[in-house]
Amino acid sequence: MPVNTNPKIALIGNPNSGKSSLFNHLTGLNQKIGNFPGVTVDKKTGSCIMVEHVNAEIIDLPGTYSLYPKSQDEQVVFDILTNPKDKNYPDTIVVVVDASNLKRNLLLFTEIKDLGIPIVLAVNMLDIANRQGIEINIERLKAKLGVPVVSINARTGEGIEWLKVATLSTKVKQSEGFFKPTIFAKNVIAEIKDQLHISNAYVALLTAHLYDKMPHLSTDEKNAVKKITKQYDFESRNLQAKETIARYEYINTLIEDVIIQQPDFNIDTMSKKLDSILTHKVWGYVIFFATLFLMFQAIFAWASIPMEWIDLGIGKLNGFLMEVLPAGPLVSLLTEGLIAGLGGVLIFIPQIAILFAFIAILEESGYMARVMFIMDKLMRQFGLNGKSVVPLVSSVACAVPAIMATRNIDNWKERMITIFVTPLISCSARIPVYTVLIALIVPEQYVFGVFNMQGLALMGLYLVGFISAIVTAKIMQLILKSKDRSYFVMELPGYKVPRWKNVGLTIIEKVKTFVFEAGKVIVAISIVLWVLASYGPGDAMVKAENLAQSTAIQQQLTTQQTDKLIASNKLEASYAGTFGKFIEPAIAPLGFDWKIGIALITSFAAREVFIGTMATIYSIGADVENENTIIKRMKAEINPKTGGIMYTPALAMSLLIFYVFAMQCMSTLAVVYRETKSWTWPIAQLVYMTGLAYLSSWLVYQVLSTMY
Repeated sequence: MPVNTNPKIALIGNPNSGKSSLFNHLTGLNQKIGNFPGVTVDKKTGSCIMVEHVNAEIIDLPGTYSLYPKSQDEQVVFDILTNPKDKNYPDTIVVVVDASNLKRNLLLFTEIKDLGIPIVLAVNMLDIANRQGIEINIERLKAKLGVPVVSINARTGEGIEWLKVATLSTKVKQSEGFFKPTIFAKNVIAEIKDQLHISNAYVALLTAHLYDKMPHLSTDEKNAVKKITKQYDFESRNLQAKETIARYEYINTLIEDVIIQQPDFNIDTMSKKLDSILTHKVWGYVIFFATLFLMFQAIFAWASIPMEWIDLGIGKLNGFLMEVLPAGPLVSLLTEGLIAGLGGVLIFIPQIAILFAFIAILEESGYMARVMFIMDKLMRQFGLNGKSVVPLVSSVACAVPAIMATRNIDNWKERMITIFVTPLISCSARIPVYTVLIALIVPEQYVFGVFNMQGLALMGLYLVGFISAIVTAKIMQLILKSKDRSYFVMELPGYKVPRWKNVGLTIIEKVKTFVFEAGKVIVAISIVLWVLASYGPGDAMVKAENLAQSTAIQQQLTTQQTDKLIASNKLEASYAGTFGKFIEPAIAPLGFDWKIGIALITSFAAREVFIGTMATIYSIGADVENENTIIKRMKAEINPKTGGIMYTPALAMSLLIFYVFAMQCMSTLAVVYRETKSWTWPIAQLVYMTGLAYLSSWLVYQVLSTMY
């Protein structure tokens, strides 16, 4: 029999079973992140050399407890495994189970085994089980289940090579399933197998239960199944309960034969002690907010040195190119457009890396689940629940995956409220904007020699966003009506020392996304902006230059001053300047000028674009050689109306507040539409958040203008 040199291998398991850690070990950096066709559910795939000449595609399917889906994540797993024509349908399945929770994990295993797909059982976390006094006889478990069983440690990589061998050697065995569906629905299964040409009895039973949720079935096929179930009085809910009971009866018998539980064993005393502190009704909140405080301090304090190195390198590169290349439009495009925009991306890599390092550590250690637990009571006061914390915290990184994470919230009302308020939490894309504007008005000093003032300001902005989110959620709770009651039930995973390889892979993955996804947009817009700022309608640019030269002669300006005046006048007369002047009356009450107006519009593509836009604008309108950084350029900007500095504390705070409340980007609107299946929600978000941003910004500017 020929060997499949490119097999598809799916990793499946309960949440927190170690599946993602195993995926990272198998694939390393050979990973791709996307969405499953037609749904906004993360799809992680990667390649793995199993043995020589066999390069497998590894598919990390979403975590699920059962083949009976209750969320969009679980629906994806169900759709793939019940449709052999799906392009993600696996040749082999590796079911990853948590050895310390073997009974619960085996329910999913028995369901998948009954599908008739080649399967391997990977028993993970045996070290944790042993600490709890649990011993598992792997050989006996293998004999009982009739499939390859491999013990692994997904965190350290132990047993991975044995798992590869087992995965390639496993085949479908024509053994009886763990559950005999024909006992309860013999006629229904026979009819469905015959009419839909299904060979597996359990797949036929699942079709009877969930035909209306199977997108690969045609309308005629769904109608046929509906007719069959009605004809034989098929009681879906009752039979699902019977199936679950039957499976657990088998699992209980199995557990007695393969597991030895040491009597009177003090189970995980350290975990209990940690939980008594981290989930305490007072100290739990204190520790959580202290963790956030540390994170925001680190984003400024730890990232400052590498950011200075990157900034210096970009400045030297620009200066070198301007010296060695002949002056002309192409060199100007390269230095003032492309490299200026690129610098606006690269300089923030250290801060992005630190942010995602913290998030990865919180998730890897098991602490994030405790945060959900302690926040549930607080969140319910505002129409949310503990599961809402994950999207809200994830939004600190990016609103797009955060909104996707709401699919785990079962209650419709709480899910809609969470989706609506999530963009109010400041994302990592706003960090570049905050960094520059904070640097303009907050000195880089330390309070008590420890706390960075700029870090404190950054945390303050995030707290403003969080407070606005929960206040908005409370308002939405009163507006939306729903009779559904929600319950918060979750299993707290065991504490683990973070696997630094996994943390590193997460950082690399997220930084790559920032650089190559956001970076492409920023650089593209920077180039377009350079063109719009370098050329103007008709002879407007020539007239602007002539006017500047005349003014320079009258005022006896130096050559350097003349060049800056010419650049400034030409920028104002350009296409970009013309557009900025057009929208300036609308934003003038906020203290913004036409240059800021251009950045506000372009940054709707991605918030980071604000910095690239300002870098491009001020590269054209300023002396690049002497003012290498965007912060220096903005500090040196003069308000033509007052003759003083442009970026006063009033203006900088007005702009900061605007970005705290304004809708994050058009990608966020797109994902809200996809999740809600309606334009009502994204349009309502855009109108509400824009109005809130404008009003808040106006109030801040009007108040602070009287003080400074």
